[in-house]
Amino acid sequence: MGMKGKIALGAVVGVVVIGVASANAGDGGSDSGSGKSGKGSSASAQSKPGGEKDKDAGTTEVAKKKAAFSGSGDFEVGTDVKPGTYRTTGNSDGLCYWERAKDASGEMDSLLANDNVSGTSYVTVKATDKLFKSSDCNDWEAVDLKAKGSPASEMAGDGGMFRVGADIAPGTYKSTGNADDSCYWERDKNAEHSMDSIIANDNVNGTAVVTISSSDGYFKTAGCKDWKKTG
Repeated sequence: MGMKGKIALGAVVGVVVIGVASANAGDGGSDSGSGKSGKGSSASAQSKPGGEKDKDAGTTEVAKKKAAFSGSGDFEVGTDVKPGTYRTTGNSDGLCYWERAKDASGEMDSLLANDNVSGTSYVTVKATDKLFKSSDCNDWEAVDLKAKGSPASEMAGDGGMFRVGADIAPGTYKSTGNADDSCYWERDKNAEHSMDSIIANDNVNGTAVVTISSSDGYFKTAGCKDWKKTG
């Protein structure tokens, strides 16, 4: 698993409804929702390359923090990196790639989650993980999940992940002028990037409207026009 930009387990193109499930909230928390898997999802690691920097209000706060670990390298969990939630931001060329693995064999079966990042990504590294791999990303910084920022009411359409209640305010957002189903959005319970993390997602052509709940943990957007809060 040394190369970046690999396709994760169960990669799918398009949107496939996988039903309604209930689960305990993660670090951001949500009760339940319909999960689908589509391009750009954590399950397929198909985020669009390139894009704008994220406009979230948490950028200033994060910029003051020291890097927890480098954006390139293999890190043993418990030794090189502690379990917790981490954030990389300002990735503008779409080359940033990361993965969580249950061992260091490099085999497909060891892969727990991965993604290609444009803009920002949050990842929760669990104590049961063995290895965290990062390639061509900006440095990762530890996230204090109890800290509250000044949530924004708009976000870059290719900004990556935004933490609900810290980077963006809950509410209804609209993105207009999307073409060729290139716009992908995802509401997440947590930053573990598993299929169980996804509350709902969609690929959109034209205008996208989505309501982000205060109980959502994160919102992911890739290849969309900028989002503005409408309600």
